[in-house]
Amino acid sequence: MERKSGSALRSRRFSSPVAVVCAVLVIVLVAWLGFSYFHGRLAAERCGTPTRIQVAAAPDIAPVLTQVARTLPGQDGPGCFQVTVTSKDSAGTAEALVSPETADIDVWVPEAGTWLQRARELGAWSLPESGQPVASSPIVLALSEDAAGKLGWPGKAPSWQEVLDADPNAIPLGFPDPDHDPVGVAALLGVQQQTKAAADPDAALTAAMWKLTTHVVPGSADLFPPQDGSPPFAAFPATEHAVLTHNQGNGGNKLVAAYQGPEAQSFDYPFIIVPGVSAEVRSGAEKFLQALLAPATAKVFAAAGLRSPAGLPLADTASDGRTNPAPVEVGASTPLTTSSILQVWAGIKLSTRVQVLLDVSGSMSAVVPGTDQTRMQLTVQAAMQGIGLFKPTTELGVWLFSTKLDGDKDYRELLPMRPISDLPATGGLGLLQAVKPNPGGETGLYDSVLAAYQNAFQNWEPDKLNLVVVLTDGRNEDRESISEEQLLAELGKLQDPRKPLPVIGIGIGPDIDPTELQAITAATGGQAFTTPDPTKVSEVFYQALSKLVCQPPGCAR
Repeated sequence: MERKSGSALRSRRFSSPVAVVCAVLVIVLVAWLGFSYFHGRLAAERCGTPTRIQVAAAPDIAPVLTQVARTLPGQDGPGCFQVTVTSKDSAGTAEALVSPETADIDVWVPEAGTWLQRARELGAWSLPESGQPVASSPIVLALSEDAAGKLGWPGKAPSWQEVLDADPNAIPLGFPDPDHDPVGVAALLGVQQQTKAAADPDAALTAAMWKLTTHVVPGSADLFPPQDGSPPFAAFPATEHAVLTHNQGNGGNKLVAAYQGPEAQSFDYPFIIVPGVSAEVRSGAEKFLQALLAPATAKVFAAAGLRSPAGLPLADTASDGRTNPAPVEVGASTPLTTSSILQVWAGIKLSTRVQVLLDVSGSMSAVVPGTDQTRMQLTVQAAMQGIGLFKPTTELGVWLFSTKLDGDKDYRELLPMRPISDLPATGGLGLLQAVKPNPGGETGLYDSVLAAYQNAFQNWEPDKLNLVVVLTDGRNEDRESISEEQLLAELGKLQDPRKPLPVIGIGIGPDIDPTELQAITAATGGQAFTTPDPTKVSEVFYQALSKLVCQPPGCAR
């Protein structure tokens, strides 16, 4: 009995640790299986239907956002959200967000903050005024290699000013319509920045913008040269990103970028979470934004030719000598600036109807000091030069005035109102070049101005900039005409805010009476300018035009 009891005791001593270990293993296994089961169930319940985030992005950045979205955790990972990026035209998105409840858009990434301003103007008042930039790309003037060569490339990089000052026949400049394309808006703001240091910034801006209206196309894509073919224009505004993308995918017809400088206008690609989305969508959108701003994502943007939000070139940004990776300062445009520059554009691009009143009094035969030409000769030359400033569709009529030029009338028609493009075929240019002073004739200013104004008012045309331009070298000398008070009273009766018709007075030579000319033009909402040199008429024209269209930061008309 004693031996058996000892054997049993030893057996229990050896078997107890094994049992404990086994029991522990069983418990651990059961716990692990239970955790896995319940974790899987919870994960399935939590992520079986991930929160979907719909992102509408500008076409040039949509591929990059799509690439980043593919690296985000899927429905089995933390966050449980799924991002779908759709390439959408910003103009269409701005209109859609006026009714966000039907737009099916949670996040908007347009090219620039200017689209936020446009969307709010359309009625999307709930949108914020700004967003978080996720990348940037400066606006450049893209040049064909031939055009860049005319400006010294590759020996030196061409500048914006050189392109804007170039002969438009040698380097024709295309422009995307800023009413529909953000590149056009940014380029106009860049031109404004470029001209602000001029002696007369308004006139310089007007002259530059007037030049840009010559070749306007619907959008930026219409300006790039095809794979095999000549570019439609030698120069045009574009983003640096678009130039890099074009050069990487185009064997020929590569483009050279002309940079404005460190304060260049840039696209800033703001990230905007549409107000009213659910808390889950907002949380997922914020995580997507964090991923876009993460240092590791910078390589993705760099590979696509985009810069950092601050305008710094990224390490892997492509450049083949046709672009300049120098830093630029990214600055947002204020709503006032954007709105005003578009109002200026709207005024300048209008077709124009101009009634010209040309002084042919005897004093126009006086020789201009320092030249061997008369005031008449130089004024006619200036008028011919001025005609070249207008678009071919501009309608132009020319009256001559002196005293008793047509019976008892002080004025007569030289050229009837017709498009400038018709002048060569109809012999109009030859008639203008052959104009001579009226020997012994005096300056019949008052009667002539009133008759020309009445005619222009009766034939006023909507959707055009209607003008009366008076070119004279003296004051009224017709003692049989109406008085200045009568003229001003009659002009006042014809004023109609629905039919603006300003008189632009251009006084030429030392005998001009600026007070008299200013009184006449002020009565019509116009302005008078004087110059001793008739060849400066083109400069005066831009000064005058700049006063007739809205100018930032205010708006005169």
